[in-house]
Amino acid sequence: MARQLVGAGRQGGMPRQRPVLRRVHIRLPVLDAHAHGEGLLLHGKPRAIQHLEGIPRAVPQRQHHLPGGQIVHRAVLPHRHATHRAALHAEALQPRAEADVRPGLGQLPAQAAQGDVQHIGAHMGLGVREDALRRAAVHQRLHNEPVAHVTGAGVQLPVGKRTGAAMVKIAMDMLRAGIIDEKTALKRMEPQKLDELLHPVFDKDAVKRAQVMAKGLPASPGAAAGQIVFFADDAEAWAEKRKKVVMVRIETSPEDLRGMSVAQGILTARGGMTSHAAVVARGMGKCCVSGAGEIKIDYKARTLEMSGKTYKEGDWISLNGSTGEVYDGQVPTVEADMSGDFAAIMNLAEKYTKVDVRTNADTPKDASVARKFGAKGIGLCRTEHMFFEGTRIKAMREMILAKDEDGRRHALDKLLPMQRSDFEGIFEAMDGFGVTIRLLDPPLHEFVPHQLATQKELAEEMGLTIEEVKLACDSLAEFNPMLGHRGCRLGCTYPEITEMQTRAIIEAALNVKSHGIKVFPEIMVPLVGVVEELKLQAEVIHRTAAQVFAERGDSIAYKVGTMIEVPRAAVTADQIAEVADFFSFGTNDLTQMTFGYSRDDAGKFLKIYKEKGILKTDPFEVLDQKGVGQLVRMGVEKGRSTKPGLKIGICGEHGGEPSSVKFCASLGMNYVSCSPYRVPIARVAAAQAAIE
Repeated sequence: MARQLVGAGRQGGMPRQRPVLRRVHIRLPVLDAHAHGEGLLLHGKPRAIQHLEGIPRAVPQRQHHLPGGQIVHRAVLPHRHATHRAALHAEALQPRAEADVRPGLGQLPAQAAQGDVQHIGAHMGLGVREDALRRAAVHQRLHNEPVAHVTGAGVQLPVGKRTGAAMVKIAMDMLRAGIIDEKTALKRMEPQKLDELLHPVFDKDAVKRAQVMAKGLPASPGAAAGQIVFFADDAEAWAEKRKKVVMVRIETSPEDLRGMSVAQGILTARGGMTSHAAVVARGMGKCCVSGAGEIKIDYKARTLEMSGKTYKEGDWISLNGSTGEVYDGQVPTVEADMSGDFAAIMNLAEKYTKVDVRTNADTPKDASVARKFGAKGIGLCRTEHMFFEGTRIKAMREMILAKDEDGRRHALDKLLPMQRSDFEGIFEAMDGFGVTIRLLDPPLHEFVPHQLATQKELAEEMGLTIEEVKLACDSLAEFNPMLGHRGCRLGCTYPEITEMQTRAIIEAALNVKSHGIKVFPEIMVPLVGVVEELKLQAEVIHRTAAQVFAERGDSIAYKVGTMIEVPRAAVTADQIAEVADFFSFGTNDLTQMTFGYSRDDAGKFLKIYKEKGILKTDPFEVLDQKGVGQLVRMGVEKGRSTKPGLKIGICGEHGGEPSSVKFCASLGMNYVSCSPYRVPIARVAAAQAAIE
């Protein structure tokens, strides 16, 4: 629907007399317009100023060449048709409308709502006959360019859409032509649209013909098409045969990581924007649609039902992780194309930002990807994800099912070299930047087998009966695992786990240091609620580090900090800061505990809440600044009241959401951390926060 911005000049309480133009018809994109010594100066691409009837000298007078061979025409409306207090500033393909204030022009209309074409300003002294223009049309060539009309009622534009590539190209073209400055180019970025430049997208013509069968949450952007598989083992087997697969699950767990890593995309019936599937998929750069509650999955029959149609294993479906739509059949995709303009925008972001952007990465590969996108360190390395590869899971299960501490230590000795090797790869990828490694966080039941066949296999390997294995697995089950035996509670109960992980971190740091690599390890204790928990864990960490230093005859500086993800930790942050070297706000769990919403189940009602206006946004996607944000503010202020120089960051998924990034910057955080493919988004948002 067209929006209008109306200029109405008044003088002494009476409307000022204005000359009337017979017709002004402007075909966008008009790149710039401002008051000029001779009248109103318009800049536009070829044929942008299509015709200005009845206006003497209103013809293109000069041409400017832009990068890529584009030509900008220059035309002037004489003062008798546009007074010095009039301004029309029009630019195509921008996401919102706003006023353009220039010296001597007075105050133009206030900013219009987001969603309009940007920079349409009209003010005193420019009038045309409304009946001169009969209708508005949308010009759909080059990036959906609309047609703009100036009428007696103001400037009318249809709402236009543009791609992320168009957004970046237009801003950089205008910057190089000298029409806008660097800060303006950054301000005109919609950070979320940069996602389109980093992931595959559907062929535009093909997706128009595709049939939508279901819709869930846009958990991880991109487009994917593949054959349906339901289990991780099958996904691996099919991928080895070079088949493209989409992994379909009711919900995912760490046990599914192997299948997720080889799948083109992931579809789940349950879960929200910060569910396991969503977080892991974003970290991998995989397309994911989560919380598609209308689909029905039958593991036993290996079928998926959507919109009354039953799909069998091997049937093709397509996922749009940017919209949450699930399509029937195979929809062709187009690979992402990151142009030189993308790099130019990233360079501008680097120039102006004051907040560092780190990444959440669990493997050397993820760390390398994030480093290429400009990440300055790792804000969250989840050590639990390292335990699901190859033979590691067997050693982990052996540790969990051991009957005493000696048995646990024997299994942990097997895990030590594996963890150390992973940390070495991550330290090498982040040479010169800090790496925050979170100690084991999830409850132990997530690591044990739940399928009878796997339980039998484990029983044979450990010399136990199947009944003993089943009993041990069942004993780990919890009514509410998110609030159960996890995080620092595991470390306090089984300090040998903390010892092994600390040794792996410190030994890895010393090993890469010996190769000339700069290492800054930061050991993070999760889920602290009372300062005594952190004291116990810090004591184990410092004692183990000292032992390694003595054994190796060498040392390295390291930090011990905590995640602030329990509301009580935020309230008592001044006490916790006495022990912690740094804080990292885990806003995924902090949001769960503050709202009392399960992030894996909230999808059942959040859509309705938004429709009824109870909530404006999904609090797991956009940080709730009025509630959760106030706990974050309290934690920052209390922590720094104890230690003014306390290093503080955020490692929840909110660290890649633009408005949340800007909020964190306003609190004076040192960094934000997000999944690798959201790093460019966070970098631009952080730069915008610095210049706005």
